Amino acid sequence: MPRPMNSPSPLMGGRRRRTPMRWVPRLVVLLILAGMGVWVVTLVTSSSGGNGQASAGRAATALERTSKNANPNSKLRGQLPVQAPPGISLTSPNALNVHLRPKPAAAVLFDMDTGRVLWQLHALRIRPIASVTKMMTALIVTERLRDDDTALITREALHFHGSEVGVLPRGRRVPVRTLLYGALLPSGNDAAIALADRVAGSDADFAKLMNARARQLGLSCTHYASSYGLQDGNKSCAADMASLARVVMRVPRIANVVRHEHVSLPFPWLKGGRLDLYSTNPLLRFGYRGTIGLKTGSTNAAGICLVAVVHRETHTLGVVLLHSPNIGAQAMQLFNAGFRALRGV
Repeated sequence: MPRPMNSPSPLMGGRRRRTPMRWVPRLVVLLILAGMGVWVVTLVTSSSGGNGQASAGRAATALERTSKNANPNSKLRGQLPVQAPPGISLTSPNALNVHLRPKPAAAVLFDMDTGRVLWQLHALRIRPIASVTKMMTALIVTERLRDDDTALITREALHFHGSEVGVLPRGRRVPVRTLLYGALLPSGNDAAIALADRVAGSDADFAKLMNARARQLGLSCTHYASSYGLQDGNKSCAADMASLARVVMRVPRIANVVRHEHVSLPFPWLKGGRLDLYSTNPLLRFGYRGTIGLKTGSTNAAGICLVAVVHRETHTLGVVLLHSPNIGAQAMQLFNAGFRALRGV
């Protein structure tokens, strides 16, 4: 017999139950989750409230460690492989708007009196320096020999060619003063080697003295393999050569040599008894106003290099160009910009 629709089911305990409220357990779960969320937020807030600065400090420390561990040879601005030498300030940005075209491999325009760099391009890039090497050769010689000392011209001194005096008499003793002119004006390799032999007994031992002197002067990117620079192995950077220029130009015996475009010296081994020597410095040869030095260099590896010094009125500026397409024109461009800026000070 069918059960009336309103009669209770025997499975319901003899009476009809209400339909259960299924949303209640869901609400309970939501409330529990919300409570847990509040607890987590409170915990984090209380923890960071007292230690927020410490957390920031830890982050800064991590960044600092990352910076310190950065590749020193990376191209990020401000990261340099070596330090600037003493007496040369590379900390300021370029004070002048100069564009050299085509660009040299490296260049510096600097104040000879203060060491302040007015303009630079890859000032700490290490490059071959060719006969610019002879700046250090001259410094060592003037520190160890007098002008009236003499040096024997050996077969080794006449072995290398390239730039040379060309008429040094083998087996004769030539005054140091004459050889200094020969090394610095026409950039004579023969004169440089004769001087090196006189000081140290061999060119290799003289190079050791050069490197020791470079370390004393703080020239951290400079290394010498010879007194003359024709062979590969003599390397430096524009900043180091600027620092060295400031040193050598304070030596009167060197400054009095490199200011000459031409000299005629007593030389009894030539007919007429005179030796005419001419500077390779294009600024002296062009008659660029105020030029008082200094030294050129050229090899296939180094390109054409120049260290030049110009004095006008109360200011003395220096330029270093390494592997320049035109040392004369680019040096004058830099000097012109530098002296214009100084007049406006």
